[in-house]
Amino acid sequence: MMARTVLGALIVLLAMTQAASAGGGSDISKHFNNISREVKATDNPAQKRDILRNSLETMTKALDRVESSALVSDEDRAGAKLLRARLQEKQDELSGTNGFERVADTQLNSFGDYIVQDMQQADQYITVSLVAVLLIVIILILIL
Repeated sequence: MMARTVLGALIVLLAMTQAASAGGGSDISKHFNNISREVKATDNPAQKRDILRNSLETMTKALDRVESSALVSDEDRAGAKLLRARLQEKQDELSGTNGFERVADTQLNSFGDYIVQDMQQADQYITVSLVAVLLIVIILILIL
């Protein structure tokens, strides 16, 4: 029974690796792009702020879990730590803490776009392997 479970998990992991090789790194950008669209579709500034805050917290939780995984290399942990620091800065900007000025209600749509652009640029500067990206995406799916 245990062998069957392990074999099933390996098959799922291989299938996800194939999907990720077709565009795995962009899944994180897609996540934030969807959040940005959701923010723009909402009229209430408090709801917009909640959507952004929840999204940043969810991604931070996913990164925390990935960092604690034994499957992740030290390089991936360092990349996840840098990405988490960038996410924390966005949370601080959103709430106006740690020396940041709070994002104005009228700027929340633009702030959502800014987060998307920043995460796309982070792909260029922060190195995270395909395994780590897969783990992040899987955790995001499970959290959401």
